[in-house]
Amino acid sequence: MTARWPDPDRANIGRYVASLDLRSMKSRTCYRQVLHGFQDVAERYEALGQEVLLAWLRTAIRRAASTLLHRTRIIDRFLERLVELGAIERSPVAALRDECNIKQCMPIWRALASRDPEQALAELRQPRPFGSVLGEMMAEHVAMMRRRGYKYTSQPLLLLRFDRFLQLHPGLETEPLSAMIDRWAATNGTRHHAEECEKLKRVLAKILRHRDPSMPERRPDPRPRKQAAKQWRKPHIYSPADVRRMLDVACTYPSPRVPLRPLSMYTMLLLAYCAGLRRGELAGLDLGDVDLQDGTITIRQTKFFKTRILPLPDSVVVELRAYIDARRRAGGSQDARSGLFWHERG
Repeated sequence: MTARWPDPDRANIGRYVASLDLRSMKSRTCYRQVLHGFQDVAERYEALGQEVLLAWLRTAIRRAASTLLHRTRIIDRFLERLVELGAIERSPVAALRDECNIKQCMPIWRALASRDPEQALAELRQPRPFGSVLGEMMAEHVAMMRRRGYKYTSQPLLLLRFDRFLQLHPGLETEPLSAMIDRWAATNGTRHHAEECEKLKRVLAKILRHRDPSMPERRPDPRPRKQAAKQWRKPHIYSPADVRRMLDVACTYPSPRVPLRPLSMYTMLLLAYCAGLRRGELAGLDLGDVDLQDGTITIRQTKFFKTRILPLPDSVVVELRAYIDARRRAGGSQDARSGLFWHERG
């Protein structure tokens, strides 16, 4: 059974850092330093709450804002793991997040690090989901559609935005539905918002018709969508000349402190163009994912949580072999689990 936290022997921190499989000693040291410092503060308080978070922030106030906010992410993940293990009942950050009705942790930390945390938290608080005069009706409709097997993901987001607007304008509670929608439409004159209003009218008409089948079916208005489509950005397709220019720039990129960087950028662009890899997939490549003999590359845990093996053209294999040789000469780790795109500074 997992010990409650804070634990005197601090075994939870040791096990957590070991489970992360961090590649560099510097990262492991940083994680331990941050977590031990946080536990030092937590041990001075009877309960793990907002006071602990504020006290820890005060101890780190001299650090740069970017460094401090990076360390809050370390704390967030550690607290989530403690909740999973049953070492704590709930993360205080998650409690504040739920209280403010927001999904992200970073705004909570920014508010706590401000000069007036209570005022900043008050400004963060969002209306309760489906808490307006129409909220119950909209929530019941979303639940019904999902029970019928529909994913129904985009419509609830639209309904929630309208619900939030109604809660922020309580004077509309006695107005007819058409007046509520007109007031919401008047808040933004863009074509995109006009299209959203048309979608909202269609969804609300469906809700009302489900509740009263005798209501006449509403005819959709295609004009807002056509107007919004006129301002959509057209994708830019890179020509071979564009790609050649980017590769030339990458090769000549000035990097006196990290000599391997130009070749790394060149190889990354080459893989992105020739193999269709996303940025996250490029950054997640390990040395062991490359098979120069078979001319393939393994992409693990892609955007859709699948692993795939891609064949590479012979010309790309030649360039990839040249990069791996340069990486080895620069002192890069030869462990198969080490990152493919490595540089001298870690």
